[in-house]
Amino acid sequence: MIDGKSILITGGTGSFGKKFVQTILKFHNPKKIIIYSRDELKQYEMAQVFTDTRMRYFIGDVRDKHRLQIALRGVDICIHAAALKHVPIAEYNPMECIKTNIEGASNVIDGCLENGVSSIIALSTDKAANPINLYGATKLCSDKLFVTANNIKGAQNSKFGVVRYGNVVGSRGSVIPFFKHLIKEGAREIPITDERMTRFWITLEDGVKFVLDCLERMQGGEIFVPKIPSMKITDLALALAPNIPMKVIGIRPGEKLHEVMIPKDDSHLALEFDNFFILTPTINFQTPINYAKTLKNEIGKSVQEGFEYSSDKNDKWLSKEEILKMSEVVSG
Repeated sequence: MIDGKSILITGGTGSFGKKFVQTILKFHNPKKIIIYSRDELKQYEMAQVFTDTRMRYFIGDVRDKHRLQIALRGVDICIHAAALKHVPIAEYNPMECIKTNIEGASNVIDGCLENGVSSIIALSTDKAANPINLYGATKLCSDKLFVTANNIKGAQNSKFGVVRYGNVVGSRGSVIPFFKHLIKEGAREIPITDERMTRFWITLEDGVKFVLDCLERMQGGEIFVPKIPSMKITDLALALAPNIPMKVIGIRPGEKLHEVMIPKDDSHLALEFDNFFILTPTINFQTPINYAKTLKNEIGKSVQEGFEYSSDKNDKWLSKEEILKMSEVVSG
């Protein structure tokens, strides 16, 4: 899927983009990798690290449809990672979140169709399932746009899919580097929002590998959900700072106690595979697709009615040892 191909990553200077580039340069042989983002400083800093002659750095915003169409010329694969992701900030700046996460997604789709990009995957979030915050609501809209793009592509061979997963360990703004920074600064208390809170967790490496696998298995229209472990926020605090007391500060604006990646209402759409789930489209395409068998010949089966994949009811939980091992690679 990757060798000899031109790849564009929107929001490519973020945590995912940098790990994705590192991975494909190490294990694959792409023709060209285009980093499309709006921050010149982050592009400059990334260019000091990734000096491979196949790298391209393209200043642009996903809100700018014309600029995207230029950047996507000759591209084979597009990974759409650009988004405004901070939950409370989105609550206070709703239109900015809408412009980037919804209008930007529409621009990416139009640009890919205009240029005949063959494979497009959008990164989503667990917050898009039964959203209660604006960020989750905008990502749900984005998911719907990317799924429906498969129904409006006409005779083109473009395939659009979505990858939905939980919190990424060590990504910018995540809780592990925040806790580690507080510990380093000699904090007397570790602030937690609620003692009952749980979250899904995935490493950057696993997230990149899952996206690469989904590029191979995608037929178009799927929302891919990996089977990943959960972690209690109190377990994280105890593992990182066993001798520092916790202080409950309350849930932030738009935050959930537990995260859901497959809601009960979507159980009739869900197929279970060995290491992941697929949520099939809510709409019917003109050419029916058998999503129970992927292009990697993986076989799935329907889940039971009323099934829900949530962080508090997960059968995989991170132990203290696993939490510490996971946090070792995260700077504070």
